[in-house]
Amino acid sequence: QVQLIESGGGLVQAGDSLRLSCVASGRPFITVGMGWFRQAPGKERDFIAGITWRTGDTDYADSVKGRFTISRDGAKNSVYLQMNSLKPEDTALYFCVARETRGSFTYQNIYAYDYWGQGTQVTVSS
Repeated sequence: QVQLIESGGGLVQAGDSLRLSCVASGRPFITVGMGWFRQAPGKERDFIAGITWRTGDTDYADSVKGRFTISRDGAKNSVYLQMNSLKPEDTALYFCVARETRGSFTYQNIYAYDYWGQGTQVTVSS
């Protein structure tokens, strides 16, 4: 069984930065892609950022472009999300996702991922 464990969330002020981490553990698997989604109270779960494991290609939601950066460390089976210039509207539960299934996919497709973490809370005060 594969587990994704997120860390790094917290309470910060607007303009601050946070770095989220996610490590994959359990059964070894070949990662096709990993990414981050977030869900604010009463709202749908939204795509934030994704990265293709082999090439390092990335994609971002328009709302975070230029502020957030996704990166990976294959040796550590980890993905990271550097979040700068945080805004109150970034407040949400952030989920790490991973895809093992081969074949093409779109980062934004919530159903493209085989594994989900439990989430880490990010709260940005104004």
